[in-house]
Amino acid sequence: MITYLEFEKPVAELETRIKELKASAGEGAVNIDAEVKRLEAKVEAQLKAIYAKLTPWQKTQVARHPARPHLKDITAALITDFTPLAGDRKFGEDCAIIGGPGRFRGRPVMVMGHEKGSDTASRLKHNFGMAKPEGYRKAVRLMEMADRFGLPVVSFVDTSGAFPGIHAEERGQAEAIARSTEACLRLGTPMVAAIVGEGGSGGAVALATANRIIMFEHAVYAVISPEGCASILWRTADKAADAAAAMKQTAQDLKALNLIDAIVPEPVGGAHRSPQAAIKLLGDAVEAQLATMDGMGADAVRDDRRTKFLAMGR
Repeated sequence: MITYLEFEKPVAELETRIKELKASAGEGAVNIDAEVKRLEAKVEAQLKAIYAKLTPWQKTQVARHPARPHLKDITAALITDFTPLAGDRKFGEDCAIIGGPGRFRGRPVMVMGHEKGSDTASRLKHNFGMAKPEGYRKAVRLMEMADRFGLPVVSFVDTSGAFPGIHAEERGQAEAIARSTEACLRLGTPMVAAIVGEGGSGGAVALATANRIIMFEHAVYAVISPEGCASILWRTADKAADAAAAMKQTAQDLKALNLIDAIVPEPVGGAHRSPQAAIKLLGDAVEAQLATMDGMGADAVRDDRRTKFLAMGR
């Protein structure tokens, strides 16, 4: 069952009509194929028109759609021989971040990323993708292992931000995020980060300080959520749409500012409508970015990353 966003109401009405026609066709001999095809073409046209002019706030809603591809979907489709590794060797396991070695289209890699969960039970288990210090320390452990064995790192970012709870703060949340960011910068192997949904605050940066950063067409990446920004600036979350526009958080804005390297197109109507097609496009983009760093030594990889980040904002 598709979850429709507020601005998708015209599409919802058409698709409901299509379902009604198909149900009625089973009750009689009336041929409704022509009408169904006409309505399906209209749905396609409506989706193209709607998604061609999404506002930054609407893109935020698309980025948060529960049916978008999650890390487990991505690893299942793109990574073979994936071996998830648990624990940070300091405190415990954090299911908000999943990672381990595997093969991406035949290439040995270290994969890691945020997992939000797909139903109530899994969302609670994975804490809605909001990692605690032990999650970021696990990421550091995985990156250090990748460095030792010469494995490129591929990360998939999808989080509203690091977990803000008191216990996370007691265990050094800010320090853990800083150490993870430092580990990204210190890596002597190529790193590609993909923002697949929300890229929220330091919780995203800790896994996305990479040589190449790519984003899904309707993903968002910002220092704070629109609601959080609105609450600070206007003392009300009702101004979230204004904040989303002001923050320049869309893939298109960030590409124009040279903060990301490539935009990954999504199927018509967003990645949540055709997750497998979206994952295929994502895999092609990751492969293309990794290919740009083939043959680079450790010093060249670090210099490439350093140059990239020092050039930002200049």
